[in-house]
Amino acid sequence: MNKITSQTRIAAFGELLLRMNVANGNRFTQADEIKVHVGGAEANVCVLLSQLGIQTDYISRLPQNDLAQLALNELQKYKVNTSKCVYGGERLGLYFVESGNQIRQSQVIYDRSNSSFATIQKDQINWNEVLEDVTHFHWSGISPGVSNEAGLACKEAIITAHKKGLPISSDFNYRSKLWQYGKHPSEIMPNLLQYSTITVADLDAIEIYFGIKTDKNESDAARFQKTFELLKAKMPFLKTLAMSFRKSDGPAHLYKGLLMHEGNFYQTPEHKIHVVTDQIGSGDAFNAGLLYGLSNKLSAQECIEWAAACGVIKQSIHGDFAISTPDEIRHFIKNGSSNRINR
Repeated sequence: MNKITSQTRIAAFGELLLRMNVANGNRFTQADEIKVHVGGAEANVCVLLSQLGIQTDYISRLPQNDLAQLALNELQKYKVNTSKCVYGGERLGLYFVESGNQIRQSQVIYDRSNSSFATIQKDQINWNEVLEDVTHFHWSGISPGVSNEAGLACKEAIITAHKKGLPISSDFNYRSKLWQYGKHPSEIMPNLLQYSTITVADLDAIEIYFGIKTDKNESDAARFQKTFELLKAKMPFLKTLAMSFRKSDGPAHLYKGLLMHEGNFYQTPEHKIHVVTDQIGSGDAFNAGLLYGLSNKLSAQECIEWAAACGVIKQSIHGDFAISTPDEIRHFIKNGSSNRINR
């Protein structure tokens, strides 16, 4: 396997959040204790990439208070560079989680209005400067969903990265509870996504952003490949499209990854997940695994296997971050799930 060169450096832009998780499996209306985690889609990607040996820069706008420092400390703990963040505004964004189970869904309540990130203004980040020493830029649809201002800042970053000739990766990441500022995602996202060379998406978000529909009676592979062909007309620089698919098998989940890379199709076997500890962040882990494989010049089949393995392993870990190592991921790819003790 090729080793990542020391020059590989991935920058990501997004909102850093505190996640307030109702403890002990209680519902919101039963809450008497909250567990605090740090998270955010792009931060989650950076944390796993850093653990896998890739240099990462996390870029955001934060208030100057101890809660923001708490969040930054968590990123720095995993060797994510946060020195390019800017400061201003009054508050850090929050989101509250009520964990579900095999019977009912998990629930999320956002508290992000007027956060430091949501109120970011144009030109508050010098994108030419912060992207000067990076080799790749990553963003997600979360940022344009938070506020019009965050979407404009994201656009500045994307256009700067494009002008510099950097590979740009995106995650469609549609969240129905965001997009509360009077714009439909289809008005905003296509203009931003057109510059992506790598993207992770799902069929529902693609329909919402671009109006692209596929036949639900066809196989996942057929729908995926047809979607890629239709998406290329909207995203002219797109070389790599990946998706994770999840289905239920009784109480278990079946999880697999599909990939189109440079015109060829690849997929993983289905992984059977019997117990889900925490599903939040699994898509970000999938992103990180894909970017790791591409950065490391693995074969396309290995890239999608890394993405799927990272997505599965994250679901065994509490919190937003996928706390894992390359050896653990390689072991999973080779051996699958295990309930044996490593000793």
